Amino acid sequence: MVHCSCVWFRKYGNFIDNLRLFTRGGSGGMGYPRLGGEGGKGGDVWVVAHNKMTLKQLKDKYPQKRFVAGEGANSRVSALKGSKGKDCEIPVPVGISVTDENGKIIGELNKEKDRILVAEGGLGGKLLTNFLPLKGQKRVIHLDLKLIADIGLVGFPNAGKSSLLSQVSHAKPAIADYAFTTLKPQLGKIMYNDFKQISVADLPGLIEGAHMNKGMGHKFLKHIERTRQLLFVVDISGFQLSSQTQYRTAFETIILLTKELELYKEELQTKPALLAVNKMDLPGAQDKFRVLMNQLQNPKDFLHLFEKNMIPERTMEFQHIIPISAITGEGIDELKNHIRKSLDEHANQEDDAYHKKQLLNLQISNTIFYSDPPPKNSVTSPR
Repeated sequence: MVHCSCVWFRKYGNFIDNLRLFTRGGSGGMGYPRLGGEGGKGGDVWVVAHNKMTLKQLKDKYPQKRFVAGEGANSRVSALKGSKGKDCEIPVPVGISVTDENGKIIGELNKEKDRILVAEGGLGGKLLTNFLPLKGQKRVIHLDLKLIADIGLVGFPNAGKSSLLSQVSHAKPAIADYAFTTLKPQLGKIMYNDFKQISVADLPGLIEGAHMNKGMGHKFLKHIERTRQLLFVVDISGFQLSSQTQYRTAFETIILLTKELELYKEELQTKPALLAVNKMDLPGAQDKFRVLMNQLQNPKDFLHLFEKNMIPERTMEFQHIIPISAITGEGIDELKNHIRKSLDEHANQEDDAYHKKQLLNLQISNTIFYSDPPPKNSVTSPR
């Protein structure tokens, strides 16, 4: 068994997950008609990823949220070709999706030093433009942060996700005894004895109708997109948001969570998923767990109990189902080991798939290379 502990935990304060910015490329420089001189091109605006950056830091540092690149130099006798204007770089955190005003994706920044051109500088004046420079591109962009974590905790409020995060990470997030415990995403890290680290994101509890933006809805469903795997956390006793809402069993909770993910984005269901059945320290939990396992092994036998619009197109297939108690610590070590095993297995599968793709590309490029006829002017050796 791999023993592990957590040495790091961060709670987000004043969490900002999106920003709207104005960007403009620099104008080109003037041309020099008499000598045919060409003005310098205006500078470009780039978005560049940095590991230690946050959107809050960006907003605090540039409260105007305007980014304009430098103008190209005019052509002159001593330098007929004007120099290019200074580029403007916008520092952003890793894990940013950049979209334009219409919601069209310009690009994504997934690792340190990734960069995306968002506003191009104008051309310098030259013969084609009657030696008049062109203005730089204007563009309003949206930066959208989707938490990057290995594991995303998915569950309804009060499933015990915050308690679980504090158990697996030895952290102490503030946990209140009411339905909406977590209002901001929290990130913890499991540190294993061999220094392997696994990041776990606790996202605010979903509620039925989240896909329609009830509660925090889309704001936090989008964070789940950027986690490698999902860890469903359900209360063995079921869930009831308030006295006015319907009580749901643990099995119903899993079906409804699955449906919420499907309605937001079907691809989320293709992510590898584990299931932690929490609060196993409560009376009668063992009997309820046996019933739940039967339901999960034969889900189709129980789907007739649901309204048609609540049934997902496909039910989640869990890699592992682990009974736990975040309060007593029961099953926590086993859960940590399963989390690591599942991530390692899928990393190996991704590596294999990547190498196969590389090999295929190599074979294709070799085939093209060998099938190309020799150029007409090539010299061939005499027989």
